[in-house]
Amino acid sequence: MTKKIIISLAVIVALAMGILYGKGLLSVHQGIEPPPSLAVLVLEKAPKPAPAVTFADGKGGRHALDAFKGRYVLLNLWATWCAPCVSELPSLARLQAHAPGLRVLAINADSTKVDAGAFLKSHGAGTLPVYVDSDRMLMRSFVVPGLPTTVLIDPDGNVVARAEGPAEWASPEAVAYFKRITGS
Repeated sequence: MTKKIIISLAVIVALAMGILYGKGLLSVHQGIEPPPSLAVLVLEKAPKPAPAVTFADGKGGRHALDAFKGRYVLLNLWATWCAPCVSELPSLARLQAHAPGLRVLAINADSTKVDAGAFLKSHGAGTLPVYVDSDRMLMRSFVVPGLPTTVLIDPDGNVVARAEGPAEWASPEAVAYFKRITGS
C-alpha cells in the first residue's frame, strides 16, 4: 500500500512540474535552458538583483528599471556605430511582437546625442519604444565590456541571463523559448 502511495505522489508531482514548465511558470533557473540558436545567452549561476538604475525615453522622461518588475524584461544596450547592434535591432522588434509576455527594452548607449527614434525607424525597429542611456548609468551598472550586451531580467527584478554579442532574437526557437518562460 505504501509503495502505491509513493508512486501516486511521484506521478502527481511529475504532472504538476510538467504543467508549470508548459505554462512558463518556472523560472529559467528551474531547468529551462535557452535553445542552441541563443547560445550567446548565458544563464547566471544564481539570479542576482538588477541594479537600481534609471534611463530616459525619447522625450527625456526618466524611467526606473524596477518599474518593469512583474514581467520578464530583455534589456538590450546598443549604439548606432555598432554594426552587430544595428543588425539585431529588427529581430528585437519582431521578438517583442511575437512574445507579448516579454518586455524588450532596446536602450541606445551612444556617447553623443542621436535621434534614436529616427534611427530605429530607419533600421526596421520602429515599433520598439525609444530609450536612451544618456548618462551611461546602465553601461556602468551592468559592467558592459562591449556592445551589444543584452540582459534577461525575471519578474522579481533579478538578472538571470546575459548575452555579450549579437543574437537572432526572433528565430522560431528563440520566440518559443521566450513564450515558454513568460507563459505567453
